[in-house]
Amino acid sequence: MITLLDYGAGNVRSVINAIERLGETVAVVHSGADIDRAERLVFPGVGNFGALMRTLRERRLRDPLIRYLHSGKPFFGICVALQALFAASEEAPEEEGLGILPGRVQRFRCDLAVPHIGWNGIKARQASPLFHGLQGDEKFYFVHSYHAVPENRADVLTATDYGCEFTSAVQRGQLVATQFHPEKSGPAGLRILENFLAGSRESVRLSACPGTTTLAKRLIACLDVRANDRGDLVVTKGDQYDVREGGAVRNLGDPVAMAGDYYDQGADEITFLNITGFRDFPLEDLPLLQVLEQTSKNVFVPLTIGGGIRDFTDRDGHRHSALDVAARYFRAGADKVSIGSDAVLIVEEVLRNGAASGLSSIEQIARVYGNQAVVLSVDPRRVYVSGPDTVPHTVIETAVPGPNGERYCWYQCTIRGGREGRPVDAVTLARVCEQLGAGEILLNCIDRDGTGAGFDLELINAVRSAVTVPVIASSGAGCSEHYLEVFTRTRAEAALAAGILHRREVTIGAVKTFLRDRVPIRTR
Repeated sequence: MITLLDYGAGNVRSVINAIERLGETVAVVHSGADIDRAERLVFPGVGNFGALMRTLRERRLRDPLIRYLHSGKPFFGICVALQALFAASEEAPEEEGLGILPGRVQRFRCDLAVPHIGWNGIKARQASPLFHGLQGDEKFYFVHSYHAVPENRADVLTATDYGCEFTSAVQRGQLVATQFHPEKSGPAGLRILENFLAGSRESVRLSACPGTTTLAKRLIACLDVRANDRGDLVVTKGDQYDVREGGAVRNLGDPVAMAGDYYDQGADEITFLNITGFRDFPLEDLPLLQVLEQTSKNVFVPLTIGGGIRDFTDRDGHRHSALDVAARYFRAGADKVSIGSDAVLIVEEVLRNGAASGLSSIEQIARVYGNQAVVLSVDPRRVYVSGPDTVPHTVIETAVPGPNGERYCWYQCTIRGGREGRPVDAVTLARVCEQLGAGEILLNCIDRDGTGAGFDLELINAVRSAVTVPVIASSGAGCSEHYLEVFTRTRAEAALAAGILHRREVTIGAVKTFLRDRVPIRTR
């Protein structure tokens, strides 16, 4: 029996699924007495350091947890739970950590995108039972803006490089904690969890650790999900956002089955985009909840859900905030939520008022779950203009002239599935949303969607140069060469794969092999 400390924030379903997949049963903590009775405790910390510590204190779990950690019994902490072992964090200076290990937690200070999101390697600093069956060259999934700085080097189990070398796992006796998410790190992550659950593995040293670790470029499988005319949820694909063919919704397959297939192919993440809104469903019965719950049982990489993350009143008259909706998706198995149309309206209000309200969906979700849990999804289209000063928007000079030979354009943000243009440009939207708390930018492109003509590199470069958070390129890929192009001619950290996969023209594995064979692009 494994005791799991679920303090009520974020996605712990994947950890439970991983443990059960490995043959163990899970008992969830409901009170401090449950911690006192525990023999093996797993603590998946999710979200904001301050929110975590406040919740532990308010639920009277802090003192029992400290007693357990001092008992010497087996403990496995994940992500923010590793950071909580230290005395304090720059993320929430007013909140006291558990103080089990001497040291502090600080924000990344580097010229790379923050949060640190994606697959990176580890360098072992000591032997551990966790390493049984691993070589050392495996990559694991990270998503964080802060990292621990231990005072005692003997507590460091592994280190990882991201602008600087940081501690990516700690170990003291039977206490271990990882900054990376083993439950989201595929077979290698499951092996680490399996070694902890076994409790009887000998300590081993890793033989193939790299001298320097490198963050991989991510390939993300994207599934556009909507109800067809019979009300069944299907994966579909559009051309310039038109998903109908011969009057019927294109049906490419079952979302759960296709997500599992892409995981087997080696997808670094899976994204579900809800492209119909499902406006009339009560929160407890949102159609994609079941898709997430079923997918997370067999897919052990990050899951993102987009569409419908907004305030709404359901058909029963119950009002739900965007935070409520996001929380329900996190509990169903999502790791991140993507906000699209609502973000455009939020930014318009910020620009109109000259300041943020503090109450927008982006701000609320980031405040509770951390900015790494919020993805801004932008749906822009090109608008050509005669010169750089003709409109009050960010205008770029383009190598792709307009219909009348125009050499300048701006990228107009749209809402309602691209049907309505708004008076805000993609660069401004991305910059403001980063300030509000978005931790990642998903750049779609209406002009390139479904064309197979390649990514809009000018759009990607314009937005990436304006923000410090990771950017995901999307729309237009028609062959493996387009991924090579986007990773060598822009600073995008990831690229979305949708139509190229759905049409069965190429697999995730084939794209990764193509990239590795031609340039030193690091992929998982």
